[in-house]
Amino acid sequence: MPVSRELIRQAIADDLILDSLPAEFDGLGQRYSGKVRENFSLASGERLIVVSDRVSAFDRVLGTIPFKGQVLNGLAAHWFETTASLFPNHMLAVPDAAAMRVVECEPFKIEMVVRGYLTGSSSTSIWRAYEKGERRFCGHTLPEGLQRHQQLAANIVTPTTKAAKGDHDVSMGRDELIERGIITPEDFDAAADIALRLFAFGQRHCAAQGLILVDTKYEFGVDEAGQLVLIDEVHTP
Repeated sequence: MPVSRELIRQAIADDLILDSLPAEFDGLGQRYSGKVRENFSLASGERLIVVSDRVSAFDRVLGTIPFKGQVLNGLAAHWFETTASLFPNHMLAVPDAAAMRVVECEPFKIEMVVRGYLTGSSSTSIWRAYEKGERRFCGHTLPEGLQRHQQLAANIVTPTTKAAKGDHDVSMGRDELIERGIITPEDFDAAADIALRLFAFGQRHCAAQGLILVDTKYEFGVDEAGQLVLIDEVHTP
């Protein structure tokens, strides 16, 4: 029996998480709304993260894509499970296709961006800097003569600040981040080391599927016991 277009639209609408959440979420706990995710601090010392269908690029929300939240959440859950033997992460459970229950952590105020290629289009990308003639990027010296999309001689960590909502992230090297008091040398070095290890693992995993992992970002935080933990998401597009 054919299904009407109206029924299909209604079924999709019932599963989407666009700009608002159902009333059942009211009273869950203190709420923080990010560009894509809705966060609820639970009384148990845990956090519920609901991934919406909003699309964010260049530090702003551009619109929505049906089921994007479920896809992102599923990918993050897969990679958290796959990399758990390499490093602890905050994931506890996936109670819904678009939601994840995690350990509450105090996040670092930086994103550990790892790059394997000279590419990118945002204001913080390594290619934009190289194109303008910059040969020093986040503490790394880049040789002359590189081409756009060329693979780098080695994977490098090029951190960015975590800008407040409405502001823009800024690329910044290790020394400047430490000098500004944004992160300690010990925390930076530990996070950078695991970021490179996670990236190399991701590259091997992707290569086995005929894919390349060009670049990505990792976020870290500290749990109640003071342990460094991988948070947010992993290897999502």
